[in-house]
Amino acid sequence: MTISLSFLGGAGTVTGSKYLIETATHRVMVDCGLFQGFKLLRERNWARFPVDPATIDAVVLTHAHLDHSGYLPALVRDGFKGRIISTSATGELCELLLPDSGHLMEADAKRANRRGYSKHKPALPLYTEEDARRALEYFHPVGFHEHLEVVPGCSALFRPAGHILGAATVELVCEGLRLVFSGDLGRYGSATMVDPEPVPHADYLLVESTYGNRRHDPTSPEQALEDIIGRTIRRGGTVVVPAFAVGRAQSLLYHLSQLRKQGRLGNVPVYLDSPMAVNASEIFCRYAGEHRLTKAQCQEACGVATYVRDVEDSKRLNTDTMPKVIISASGMATGGRVLHHLKNYAPFRRNTILLTGFQAGGTRGAALKAGAEELKIHGEFVPVRAEVASLDMMSAHADSDELRRWLDGFEAPPRMTFVTHGEAEASDSFRRKIADELGWAARVPEHGERVELT
Repeated sequence: MTISLSFLGGAGTVTGSKYLIETATHRVMVDCGLFQGFKLLRERNWARFPVDPATIDAVVLTHAHLDHSGYLPALVRDGFKGRIISTSATGELCELLLPDSGHLMEADAKRANRRGYSKHKPALPLYTEEDARRALEYFHPVGFHEHLEVVPGCSALFRPAGHILGAATVELVCEGLRLVFSGDLGRYGSATMVDPEPVPHADYLLVESTYGNRRHDPTSPEQALEDIIGRTIRRGGTVVVPAFAVGRAQSLLYHLSQLRKQGRLGNVPVYLDSPMAVNASEIFCRYAGEHRLTKAQCQEACGVATYVRDVEDSKRLNTDTMPKVIISASGMATGGRVLHHLKNYAPFRRNTILLTGFQAGGTRGAALKAGAEELKIHGEFVPVRAEVASLDMMSAHADSDELRRWLDGFEAPPRMTFVTHGEAEASDSFRRKIADELGWAARVPEHGERVELT
């Protein structure tokens, strides 16, 4: 029996993860993410989907981040009617992320039309909030370690991947072939998330390589936060932290709460200016059994910040001259309320913009990290004179050594390991590491490539 595997995203880039498995009778997708970053990648979101969405029988989702889930509303709008299978926590987080994504797309299109800075007349959203809410009707929650028949002849099993709440590796057995998808793997020894669970067997393996050519800084995130916040406050400035609403925001709150508890944060006010991050934090506390924090620790962490839900309260943060910390989405500064804070605080040297994880090429976050002297926001060029700092150790992605550690859990080499979800240099570096250190067959697939698995 032969089945095929197509790389419709997540090949040669860290975004847009989409993998299509085709048997003689069915089509199953693992992940269905948005392309982000460079314009050339973002334009792929608008291209005609490579197969008719109505012919896809099911989608299996590794986790909720938009580069893995964010294309689902368009897939459903264009005809998909199968089940979207995920862990329970991933389903709940998608209830926040997907409608918010549609809402921001609509808001961006309206702003572009109002101010006339889009070349499209009129500018349109990729999908709407209503499209996203319709997609949620197709979600089917499954627990970790539960075998589920996805379609006749294919079963799935989720194992904890760390990374964020609900994140899973996927073992998909189709027609006797065992395919394992790493999704995004988390860190070992994370303060908040569990370690990635080992997987014993795979005929074919797809492994992420976001940090495939790097090791994380071993510095304590609490020490780094104390240093950066301290020097900013001493010069009378504000720290603006672009942070993913799901995952990174909760980790930041935990570390800041520890600093506050130890008397190392002083009385500097902390604001969580992201309704989605507020709601995600509440979900995080409900799933106390799926991460390292007890319910009491979780509530203590969430209590370190003042929650900002109302738009007017968010605007007031930009007229308040007192030093403070503002945590706001999105993590790579691609949209959301953080853009308004960057417009207000980036032009002044007393302030700090604090990046807290991977910044995909082509995003404002990547531009800031590379030393950009100005950012284009809402059609305007904003000067960047604030200090730009980065907490790479806060990443929720395994680094090259941690990826290798997870691979050590396999009891035998897969027939082929496909290195995915990484920029070209990172993926090829990790491919060489797999070949040289483990002696496994490994390759980096190309976008759109289709391979036969026998």
